[in-house]
Amino acid sequence: MKPESIAFAIAGVLFGLLAGWIIGSQQATAVRSGASASAESAAAAPQTNARAERLDMAKVSALEALADKEPSNARPRTELGNLYFDAERYDEAIRWYSDAFKLDPKDPNLSTDLGVSYYYTNQPDKALEQFAKSLAADPKHLKTLLNMGIVKAFGKQDLEGAEAAWQQVLQLAPDSPEGLSAKRALDSLRSAHPGGTGAKSGG
Repeated sequence: MKPESIAFAIAGVLFGLLAGWIIGSQQATAVRSGASASAESAAAAPQTNARAERLDMAKVSALEALADKEPSNARPRTELGNLYFDAERYDEAIRWYSDAFKLDPKDPNLSTDLGVSYYYTNQPDKALEQFAKSLAADPKHLKTLLNMGIVKAFGKQDLEGAEAAWQQVLQLAPDSPEGLSAKRALDSLRSAHPGGTGAKSGG
C-alpha cells in the first residue's frame, strides 16, 4: 500500500445523476491514490461500502511497536493511518495521521489524508482547514485541490467554491488524472446548471 495522498475519485459523482443536483443526500466516495479503485469507477456512495479492507492486526501491532520505539518517526504513524483509513475506521486514522502530521507538517500528502479523514467523520470545516495547511506546504498540490472541491460541494454545499478549486486543478495540470477528473466534475456541474451554479459560499 503506497503511503500516498487520498484522491477523491470524481468521475460519475452525483452531479449529472440527480435531477436538480440534490446536495447533501449522499457523499462522494473517497479512495486513497494507492487503492485499487480508480477515478473511472467511482460513484457517489455512503461512507461505509464494500471497499473497506480487513484490518491486518499483525501489521498494526508491528507498526505500533515501531512507533513506540521511534517517537520522532512519522512513517509508522502514517502507515497506521493508512491501514485504519482503508478499513474505514476514520477516527483511528485521524489519531495516527494527526500524530504523524505533528512530526512532519510539511508533507501535503499526509496533511490531505488527515483532511479527508475529517470529512469522513462529518467534520467538513476541519477538513478544509487541514487542506489549507496542505496548500501552505504545496500551493499546487493537485490532490488537495481536487479533494477541496469535493468537500466544498458535498460538505458545505458551496458549488462556486468547488468549481473554483476544480478550475485550479485544470489550470495546473489539465492532462493529469486529477485534471481529467476535475474536468468531468465541471462538465457534469455545468450540465446540471447550464446557467451557472448560482451557489452561495458555504463558508
